[in-house]
Amino acid sequence: MRVALIQMTSGDVPEDNIAPACEMVREAAAGGAGFVLTPEVTNCLSSSRAQQQRVLSHEEDDAMLSALRQEAVNARIWLLIGSLGLRTHDADGRFANRSFLIAPDGSIAAHYDKIHMFDVQITETESYRESDAFRPGDRAVLARTPFGTVGMSICYDLRFPHLYRALAKGGAEILTIPAAFSPVTGVAHWETLLRARAIETGCYVLAPAQCGLHPATEGRPRRTHGHSLAVAPWGEVLADGGTAPGITYVQIDRQEVARARARVPSITHDRPFAPPT
Repeated sequence: MRVALIQMTSGDVPEDNIAPACEMVREAAAGGAGFVLTPEVTNCLSSSRAQQQRVLSHEEDDAMLSALRQEAVNARIWLLIGSLGLRTHDADGRFANRSFLIAPDGSIAAHYDKIHMFDVQITETESYRESDAFRPGDRAVLARTPFGTVGMSICYDLRFPHLYRALAKGGAEILTIPAAFSPVTGVAHWETLLRARAIETGCYVLAPAQCGLHPATEGRPRRTHGHSLAVAPWGEVLADGGTAPGITYVQIDRQEVARARARVPSITHDRPFAPPT
């Protein structure tokens, strides 16, 4: 299976991001990709909750979701929309950070709401409180496709290895980790953590990313790390998307998952133990 990782610089006006996303999906499909992946918050990357309140839609009304579903139909491809920021009906008004796996007929084969919220103080001047605007999901998600079973996750989930172990033990052969990673943590941790998740599970890791300085009509502009990565089940980096918008292609073969797990079958070697006292 030929896979394409799309790297974008989404701004905070969803309508402005639709055409670039659709164009890149079409280009990826024309390049022979049967599975195309976009990054986290493909529709709107914003640090302003007021802006999000103005521009985000409910799932059934989201123009990016509708447009990308049609692109999947037109190209007859599998498409992972890394995530969309969406309105919910929650009483507190928080949004969902939701990833979608779209089948070649345009149907939603699976969706996943980001479980772990990015609530961190990276430096004295750089902090994030994702849970102020987004409510966490509570369900791990697997999706079976003709090219392998996909375990879905988003960005900060990457730091919680028990999620990926559960996905692998449930049958995942491919882990999707779309992201909008901070440059500071990206330099320090991005590649190391992605390779670790691949090695621990014997899965392919596919991580399309946001990159660069993101246009902002309100609030402080955000910068993201880029470096969309594809990692093999044995831990080798197969492709790195660098720091500019673009498309990165890679070939995956589910037999490589079986080979890696035959060499080191660690996901079958769990042992019960008492917690530390």
